Amino acid sequence: MRLRVEFTTEPFDLDEAPAHALVAREVVQAAELDAVDVGPFGNTAEGAADAVLTAVDALLRRTLQAGATRVSLQVNVVGEGDK
Repeated sequence: MRLRVEFTTEPFDLDEAPAHALVAREVVQAAELDAVDVGPFGNTAEGAADAVLTAVDALLRRTLQAGATRVSLQVNVVGEGDK
């Protein structure tokens, strides 16, 4: 099974990326995922179910420790042809 996770961390800071946002970027870029898209208002990562779920666990734990007050995420099952 393949999963796609879309997530944001808050609070936002338009002038400088907060520590929790930098941690989120580190987590998904270091994970064993097939596709990662990091942006200022939302992030997407895709890969095998185990890899995505492991990354989500690390993402939640580490961003909250780094000062996030809210983490919004959505996880979808995707088919091999879905992008």
